[in-house]
Amino acid sequence: MEKGIIDRFEGELAVVEFGEEMRDVPRKNLPKNSEVGDLLIFDGGVVTIDKEGTNKLRMEIEDLMKELFEEE
Repeated sequence: MEKGIIDRFEGELAVVEFGEEMRDVPRKNLPKNSEVGDLLIFDGGVVTIDKEGTNKLRMEIEDLMKELFEEE
C-alpha cells in the first residue's frame, strides 16, 4: 500500500506526489470524483480516496494560510 496526493492534472494524467517523488498516473486509473489535493491510497491495482486524510490535509493548509495572512 502506498499513499500519494494529487498535485495537478495535465490532460489525461494526474501528477501525484509520493513524498519527495512526483509520478504521472493515468487519470482513468483514479476514482472519477478525484480532485487536486486528494489523498489517494494505492493498494495493488485499486486506488481509493482517503476522505479523512484529505479533509485533514485541507484543514492543515487552511490553518497555515490563516497564519500566513494574519494581520499583526
